[in-house]
Amino acid sequence: MVYDLVSWLLRPFVWWGRMRVEGLEHLPAEGPVLIAPNHDSQMDPVVIGIAAKPRRRLRYLAQAELWKIPGLGWFLNGMRQIPIRRGTGDSRALDSAVEALRNGDAVAVFPEGRLSWGERVRARSGIGLLAGWVPDARIVLCTIEGTTDYVRFPTRPRVTVRFSAPAEGGIKPGEAPAAFSARLLRELRERVPVTPAGRNPVIGGPPRVRRALARTNSLTADPPSPGSDGRPAD
Repeated sequence: MVYDLVSWLLRPFVWWGRMRVEGLEHLPAEGPVLIAPNHDSQMDPVVIGIAAKPRRRLRYLAQAELWKIPGLGWFLNGMRQIPIRRGTGDSRALDSAVEALRNGDAVAVFPEGRLSWGERVRARSGIGLLAGWVPDARIVLCTIEGTTDYVRFPTRPRVTVRFSAPAEGGIKPGEAPAAFSARLLRELRERVPVTPAGRNPVIGGPPRVRRALARTNSLTADPPSPGSDGRPAD
């Protein structure tokens, strides 16, 4: 299985990062699950996936640009990841995530939608939309610390991954998707402060990152609800 192969190939990163996993009992072994992690490093999806693997194989809403990297798309498809075109209102990606949850999969969605680059980022409503459309999905928070130190070789990171239940539970009746996403992100950031990425970290990211973010933000602030009635397509 591709997921198992990739996890095995990436084990050296876990060893180098001296990864510690806590709260794995909060991650259900079966049934639909929405995992909400903070996002400060490109290594976060790798670390979370390996940390969760004793109980679940995760599917991510991952930026579609990754599929353009030669050879990487094959692995992503083999691992059943879900491409999403950021800043375009990609309702097809949300529909795929809904289908995955209804099939009992575990789907990870970063409430921030992108790397924090050391700044407080407004929560995107995607995870709130999914929680409302699949109300029986369990919500699990996941905090990651130390992954931004992977690039500071030869210094070894100390990575900690913690799974937990949200303090106020899942989405409440009448709670807006954006408000729910913001609540999850607020709780994540109360536990783990934003941390800039990069060997020479720059708050907000280097100029090329700022330009790319400005282009994305100029397209749309958040994805619209797919379907004419605001519900995902069946």
